[in-house]
Amino acid sequence: MYSEIAANKRKTWFLVVIFTAVIVALGFFFGKEYGDPYGGIVLATAFATIMSLTGYFQGDSIALASAGARRIEKKDSEYVWNLVENLAIASGTPMPAVYLIEDPSGNAFATGRDPKHASIAITTGLVRMLSKAELEGVIAHEMSHVRNYDVRVMTIVVVLVGIVMLLSDWMLRGMFRRRGGNNGGEDGAMLFLVIGIVLAILSPIFAQLIKMAVSRQREYLADASGALLTRYPEGLASALQKIADADLPLKSANHATAHLFLANPFDPHVTKRFEQLFSTHPPILERIARLRKMGK
Repeated sequence: MYSEIAANKRKTWFLVVIFTAVIVALGFFFGKEYGDPYGGIVLATAFATIMSLTGYFQGDSIALASAGARRIEKKDSEYVWNLVENLAIASGTPMPAVYLIEDPSGNAFATGRDPKHASIAITTGLVRMLSKAELEGVIAHEMSHVRNYDVRVMTIVVVLVGIVMLLSDWMLRGMFRRRGGNNGGEDGAMLFLVIGIVLAILSPIFAQLIKMAVSRQREYLADASGALLTRYPEGLASALQKIADADLPLKSANHATAHLFLANPFDPHVTKRFEQLFSTHPPILERIARLRKMGK
């Protein structure tokens, strides 16, 4: 279990390094097209740093606002508050801010840059849908995202995905605009152009695949960590089964924050093979099977 946590953290940071390398490469070819490749690297790196810092310090507020989450206190929902508080005490984690999302679908997510600055958001539909043991399983799953620092890493990765896509778009537009210039006679200019265009076209696809890979691994890890916290894997397994059976999409779902949720907010019960390939979440039935195997 703990070796899996360590391995997944190493893999995730390795992917972040790859992202950074892609951003630097895009900056180089973008700058090359304008006669200053190293200037392009500096510009891309500076832009990436600013956006990463913004995501790091404000990413949780943006995610909560986009989901329509409302912060609550104990008096607003003592039942939910006590469940979160008890699991925070049991896990040795600071009490996160608690939010409710008015939505009939069953879902939840955690966000924040570290355990001291974390939030857990739960839909009202999930509270009505689940038993106490099942809701504890879900909250333990989200608490595990906080304890494992998944929320921090996923925020960084998402920001890097956005930067890669934005730089790729700028690069393609800039290159095609400048094709009528005087770069045609430069030695190796065509080779750089081809490499740059290929990189710019493939980078967004590559970035999205990496985002999905990181998200899927972290869901499996949080499932296992949550089950370890409650000592009752069937609680989360049963909760996921109910979410899959209801199969209600989240009204406020958007692609920017979809990976944060417990289940795919667009289609909780993803069964089609094609959809599974491009989903930010692993197949929910596979997650249920793994949890029930843990309980045996």
